[in-house]
Amino acid sequence: REQVADPMIEAHTDKLEAHYLAGGNVSDVTNALISADKANMELSFQRATAIDLAGRNVLEAVKVSVNPKVIETPKVAAVANDGIQIIAMARVTVWANIERLVGGAGEETILARVGEGIVSTIGSSQSHKMVLENPDNISKTVLSKGLDSGTAFEILSIDIADVDVGKNIGAQLQIDQAEADKQIAQAKAEERRAMAVAMEQEMKAKLVEAEAEVPQAIADAFRQGNLGVRDYYDLRNVQADTQMRESLAVDGVRNDVEERRHE
Repeated sequence: REQVADPMIEAHTDKLEAHYLAGGNVSDVTNALISADKANMELSFQRATAIDLAGRNVLEAVKVSVNPKVIETPKVAAVANDGIQIIAMARVTVWANIERLVGGAGEETILARVGEGIVSTIGSSQSHKMVLENPDNISKTVLSKGLDSGTAFEILSIDIADVDVGKNIGAQLQIDQAEADKQIAQAKAEERRAMAVAMEQEMKAKLVEAEAEVPQAIADAFRQGNLGVRDYYDLRNVQADTQMRESLAVDGVRNDVEERRHE
C-alpha cells in the first residue's frame, strides 16, 4: 500500500497503475479524493475511477458538489396566447450528484429541459403582460417539473435573468394569411379573365365564320328568286348606315376621353 497525498487517504499502487493503463487520469482521481475528504464527502476510490473512465471530470464534479454551479441558458423565444413573442433567458443553479455521475445526463440535457419548460410556460400564458409582470412564475413552474430526473445534477434554483418582448407573431401570421388570400383571389380573377378572353375570341371566330357565309347566302337567294335587286340595295344601305353609326359612336367616345384628359 502507498499513502497518497494525505495520511487519511490510501490507494493501492496496483489499482492506480491499472487505472492509468485503462486510460484514466490518476492526477484528477487523487485530487478529487483529497477534495472530497476535505469536504467530508463520501467518495470511494472505485467510484472516483468509474466517474473518470466514464469521461467526466471527477475533480470538477467534486467541486460542483461542494460549490454549486450556475448554468446560463441561451435566449429562449416563445409565444403567449395573445400572439406576442417573449424572449427569456434563465440562470440555472445546479449541484453535482456524485451517485448519478455515471450514466446520468449532462448539462446539455438540463439546458434543453429548462428551455422546453420556459417555452411551455410562456405558451400557456393568456397574455404576454402576465409573463412580464410575474417572470418568477416561469421559474416556479419549470422548477416544479423535476427536470433533473435522470441527470448527473440536481437543480437548486432557476432564476429568470432577462425577459424581453419580441415580435407580434399573431399579427404577422394574420398579415401573411391576408397576403396569401390576396394572391389566391388574384389568381382566380386572372383565371376568370383568361376564360372570358378565350370565350370572346371564340365568339369572334364564330362571327367571322358567319359573316363569311353571308355572300354565299345572298347569292343563293338571288338564284332562288327570294331576293331582288332592290332588296339587295336596301340591305347594303342598312349595313352602311350601321357602320356609320358605329364609327360615330367610337369617335364620340374618343372625343370624350380627350376632353377629360385635357381637363
